[in-house]
Amino acid sequence: MICLNLKTNRYMNDRSKIRIGTRESELATWQAGRVSDALQELGYDTELVFVKSEGDLDLKTPIREMGGKGVFTKTLDRAQLSGKVDIAVLSFKDLPTENPLPLKVGAVLERADPRDTLVAPDGIDFLRDSNYEAIIATGSNRRRAQWAHRYPQHRFVNLRGNVNTRLEKVANNDWDGAIFAAAGLERIRLGHHISQYLDWMVSAAAQGAMAVMIREDDSEMEGIVLHLEDHDAALCSGLERDFLHDMEAGCSAPVGAYAFIEDQKLHFKAIAMTLDGTEQYYFEKVTPADKADGLGHEAAKELLSQGAQKVIDEME
Repeated sequence: MICLNLKTNRYMNDRSKIRIGTRESELATWQAGRVSDALQELGYDTELVFVKSEGDLDLKTPIREMGGKGVFTKTLDRAQLSGKVDIAVLSFKDLPTENPLPLKVGAVLERADPRDTLVAPDGIDFLRDSNYEAIIATGSNRRRAQWAHRYPQHRFVNLRGNVNTRLEKVANNDWDGAIFAAAGLERIRLGHHISQYLDWMVSAAAQGAMAVMIREDDSEMEGIVLHLEDHDAALCSGLERDFLHDMEAGCSAPVGAYAFIEDQKLHFKAIAMTLDGTEQYYFEKVTPADKADGLGHEAAKELLSQGAQKVIDEME
């Protein structure tokens, strides 16, 4: 049972509702709604406050050309700093690993399926034909590089927009397939579009995890959202983001990292690839979960020693 201290209760005497900032897409709204429901179960009143990000308004320009991960968070950052919202809910993978603003992650919620998936409206038979030049849609260089490594004969088209918009584009074009995060599809009951789970693909750091952002000076809100924290998800996604930070790789770089805990063992793997998929740098290790601190840093150091700096330089 969760017990709320008197300091937490006094917070609600000063403010009638916890205002939750979120983007307007169906997935973002679902995520914010999940946090809202959890807070209501703890006895708090909540309301959703919708904001539009630069990344939501411009669906054509590649993320890399728009400045990376920050395009999805800047508007929410401003809303928090101005006092328009008390907390913000985002996909953890969209957050930059460095944030100079007085904001921080207050909680990481239970993680959904972190895998990437293939959506192929006409089926996946084309994958068996090594001579077929399939067209694959993705806006992610990480996905593109790993796919090109496995299927070098395929071509790519850029795909931007929220989950629903991207699915509509796939349905209305003659592409053979498009790559989506399993979590995004399954959370809003669109998992039936999944044609294949890409178990061989290393996911983005913190993919499938949701983060609750708070102001650094809001100790009362920090105490509230901490009740939503999932320890395993926070540990694993934190190690993945440590790797991403040390690689100095933003969301446009073709690097991935994934950690999970099984039988008290933490499994960690990381990858960095040239954009064309021809060169690959790989790290994998299993260690006791209670001794996993620093594993993300170790992985980055190892890949950089192998020559993975070439991957980062390629994106500059």
